[in-house]
Amino acid sequence: MITRRSLIRTTAVGAAAATLSAPAILSAQSWFAEYPFKLGVASGDPASDGFVLWTRLAPDPFGQHAGVPMSALPVDWEVAEDDRFRTIAAKGTELARPELGHSVHVEVAGLKPDRPYWYRFTVGSDRSLTGRARTLPVAGTPVGQLRFGVCGCQHYESGFYTAYRDIAEDDLAFVFHYGDFMYEYAYDYNYGPDRLPVPKVREHRLREVVSLTDYRQHYAQYLLDLDLQAARSSQVFLSTFDDHEVQNNWVDDFAQDPSIPPEVFALRRQAAMQAWYENMPVRRSMIPRGELILANRRIAFGDLAAINLLDTRSFRTNQPCDDKWGVEPCEAVFDKNAQVLGAAQEKWLDDNLGRKDARWNCIAQQIMMMPLNRRTDDDQPELMYNLDSWAGYAAPRERLMARLAKVDNAVVLTGDEHQNYAGLLMSGEKPVGVECVVTSVSSGGDGQDQRPGSDRILAENPQLRFINDQRGYGVCSVTPESWRTDFMVLDQVSSRGGTLSRRASAEIAAGPANLSIV
Repeated sequence: MITRRSLIRTTAVGAAAATLSAPAILSAQSWFAEYPFKLGVASGDPASDGFVLWTRLAPDPFGQHAGVPMSALPVDWEVAEDDRFRTIAAKGTELARPELGHSVHVEVAGLKPDRPYWYRFTVGSDRSLTGRARTLPVAGTPVGQLRFGVCGCQHYESGFYTAYRDIAEDDLAFVFHYGDFMYEYAYDYNYGPDRLPVPKVREHRLREVVSLTDYRQHYAQYLLDLDLQAARSSQVFLSTFDDHEVQNNWVDDFAQDPSIPPEVFALRRQAAMQAWYENMPVRRSMIPRGELILANRRIAFGDLAAINLLDTRSFRTNQPCDDKWGVEPCEAVFDKNAQVLGAAQEKWLDDNLGRKDARWNCIAQQIMMMPLNRRTDDDQPELMYNLDSWAGYAAPRERLMARLAKVDNAVVLTGDEHQNYAGLLMSGEKPVGVECVVTSVSSGGDGQDQRPGSDRILAENPQLRFINDQRGYGVCSVTPESWRTDFMVLDQVSSRGGTLSRRASAEIAAGPANLSIV
């Protein structure tokens, strides 16, 4: 029986449902006083059937909790086969949780291999900008070519992110970011080329970051850069970390300052690792366990290339010789128990290098493998190593070189040095691979073609074939027959609008280790 009361109740429910579903009404509603997607969108860790989508709600990036209520908020996401979103390939809702800084990590699966997709997020009536990502070819299937980018080391105060604008406009399968996404300290002063003080290009808000709140706000300052947002929204990233995501030259739970107890530094490292996870497009398997993220992983691009991403910080023995620069190598450099990767990660890499399912075997990591003598002056010691590189760890380096001697077509990609280098990796007198060290996005400022003393470094290290001191990024072009790394450099980063050019290319023919610079 329909009574007046039940009629009113039914009508009210229907009206409420109609109101909630009406786009005109919904579009007038916003959950935030300001736009919540100020930090942009990103994608990462591609597979043949999907990738990770990322965003982080931050209507007030430097305010308390970035201006977001301390509750889990539903964020809708869509993936489409076209940039107008006419054909939706996948969609869903993910919670942005306060425990993770209201970041969102969506692991999309079930997509078609080796093709581009477009994605976006919506919360309430607010919609993010549109991002673009690409799936990989199916592992093991024949592939004729691969083109991808390499970048990292981007101190905010040292220069503008012009390289990222160029990366955004390039046609790349993915971008390997080798680390130093942000720097944990501010420069107290800045020198010009004449060693006189000059203004910084731009300023960090915080002098140094220590707490989780500090790290979150620091990432926000970096992510507000629109050139960086352009690259992250246009390319799919393989993200790793190096030292400055935590503190300069940290390893394991050892701080740069030896007076800080390891158990105290571990707390800072834990905050830093959580903030890194919150701001990177990586999978849930990399969520921190305390201060530890298991960041090593393997990406297969058909049958053409396998990319092994390493973590050279978390399991490493403390740097030998007190990590001093400009001293002769001490006995600890040759410690047979020293580790760079740790036993478990070293075995993982060893097993992967033993697989025969890819033409090229790439090791994507952070610190230089070539043990370069850095001597540039007669007054310096006869032999000078960078002890924060593999050169400070003779035993694990020799083990890896012996392993590479049994591997076909090994190429190592490295960052950290703020310069471009290319050279042969040697096991005794035998070349076993090629290392391409890619320069910084901004760290080091404008730079120059070569630093003073570079000619002497080239002369004293016969395995080294190329060195350059400009900012930029790398582009690797791979076929079954060859690997080429183009060193793309900018004439300046101290002002916007620097001009990009190819400085040189490292060319490697498939077969026994070889290298030509063109």
